[in-house]
Amino acid sequence: MNTPELADPPLGFSADSRFGSFEYEGADLEAMGVAENYPKWIVEEFSPYLRGKIADVGAGSGNFSKYLLNADVESIHAFEPCSRMHGLLSKRYEQESRLEAVNGYVTDLAGEFEAKFDAVVYNNVMEHVADDEAELKAVYRMLKPGGCVLIYVPALQWLYSDFDRSLGHYRRYEKASGAELLLKTGFAVETVKYADVLGVLPWFLCMKVFRAKLSKGSVGLYDRVGVPVTRMIEKFVPMPLGKNLLMVGRKAWPN
Repeated sequence: MNTPELADPPLGFSADSRFGSFEYEGADLEAMGVAENYPKWIVEEFSPYLRGKIADVGAGSGNFSKYLLNADVESIHAFEPCSRMHGLLSKRYEQESRLEAVNGYVTDLAGEFEAKFDAVVYNNVMEHVADDEAELKAVYRMLKPGGCVLIYVPALQWLYSDFDRSLGHYRRYEKASGAELLLKTGFAVETVKYADVLGVLPWFLCMKVFRAKLSKGSVGLYDRVGVPVTRMIEKFVPMPLGKNLLMVGRKAWPN
């Protein structure tokens, strides 16, 4: 199904205190939305765990949901707390029988979706959540035994910039803190690894040194050239650092 590209605003756009309050950098997020190789890479990394019924949390207008629908999944519940974005999401996928748009927060709806999902996905969303520990405890309830939470977030706190702040990011994650978060919330750690090593230096120079803005041209160029290269490198060589962190936690089977 052909779906138009829309720029997903950060979750904090809804002005709910759980996601902070800040000014929406629409042009920057629109620039980020032109990437195609990047979301395909993330889905490939998650693909061993994408099966059955999944949840896409912080789905926005559904740009990433489109790629998840290409995976071998039975259905997707796309959670979006912002009513305006939920309306766009619902309209965009009204003909897609496998996707249901849900307007709300997982912390509010965990009881309604108790042990429903085989996987719950957070793609560049958890950094917007003020209380990520409470969020993951709610996710644990929503997963079936043996199910997994799949998380992709910005990494390396020393890369935190005014741009992160403008997007409502509470933090960037480190490998050790990410693993600790999974363990504290009851998950067994399947994978915690850095991703996009080639993006570290450009991001540091662009966001920390020059405090520049993203453009569709620069994002598109990196997506076409940089992403395939770093994707190939990281397929064979574990990275000691990266612009992002990929985490997978598994809910235990009952004894």
